[in-house]
Amino acid sequence: MDSVLKSENIAVERKNFIFDLRENPRGRFLRITEDANGRRDSIVIPAPGLEEFRRILDDMIAAHQQGGNPAS
Repeated sequence: MDSVLKSENIAVERKNFIFDLRENPRGRFLRITEDANGRRDSIVIPAPGLEEFRRILDDMIAAHQQGGNPAS
């Protein structure tokens, strides 16, 4: 059984995102769930990959803020 260590929700346009930091006997992980009109999809990121995930997300945010070509 998973234990929830921390949980946060954000709403963006018509979507709700739930971030759950969880732990089970295999370790810690982040589950990100997208709820859009009752349809739910999730991804799970094992805790050892969170720093790399954040690095890439930071790069994506920086690219967005710079404008640039939307197709890049």
